[in-house]
Amino acid sequence: MSVTFPNESPDYRAARDRLLEQEIELRRAMEAVAAARRALPAGGPIPEDYLFQGASEDGAPADVRMSELFAPGKDSLVIYSFMFPRDPADDRPGPGTGSTARLPLAAGPCPSCTALLDQLDGAVEHATQNLNLAVVAKAPLPLVRAFAEERGWRRLRLLSSETNTYNRDYHAETPTGHQRPVLNVFHRDGEAIRHFWGSELFYAPLDPGQDPRHVGTLEPLWNLFDLTREGRPSWDEQLAYR
Repeated sequence: MSVTFPNESPDYRAARDRLLEQEIELRRAMEAVAAARRALPAGGPIPEDYLFQGASEDGAPADVRMSELFAPGKDSLVIYSFMFPRDPADDRPGPGTGSTARLPLAAGPCPSCTALLDQLDGAVEHATQNLNLAVVAKAPLPLVRAFAEERGWRRLRLLSSETNTYNRDYHAETPTGHQRPVLNVFHRDGEAIRHFWGSELFYAPLDPGQDPRHVGTLEPLWNLFDLTREGRPSWDEQLAYR
């Protein structure tokens, strides 16, 4: 199929066709990476059945084991580590209203993580038809739930790892206790729960002018910018915009 748009020039069409070939190769590369990921050997079993603070079906606070995050017939579990508290060097404004606005800035939520979770909250109902999804923060559960209510999150399963070592064990926390936005995937293999994949790209060397993009394929926001003439702005997400 040959596509053209109104009033385009021959130079534009030639350049666009060359770009289309690159896009086709990118699609093939992404499919090859996804196939290689699926073909990974079995990962290591989890060191313990982590105990998180979460909520029961009626919304009441309740302890939740990692094994209980797997619904019947769904053997993959995706866990995003929410930087709450944020990185100490992050000086972007904190929440402007609500109970979390009273927190010291360094104890508050990460704006970039928040932007991603704003997007994921809308995807949860669709994604959880085929997998399990949870968000883990180091902050106490009441703070996490209060912030979720302030943001209007209705679907995300939110947990606190305040009393366990999950974040440290799975590279979402530095030795000095700073939180990191790592995404990990686990697979239930019979009675065993094994690590399947982690967004280690966060820790990989960066090319000049790049950021880690370790969860880049998940983010509609930044991928939308890539479709524009201006490209990705030199800009950081905020908790609120004027």
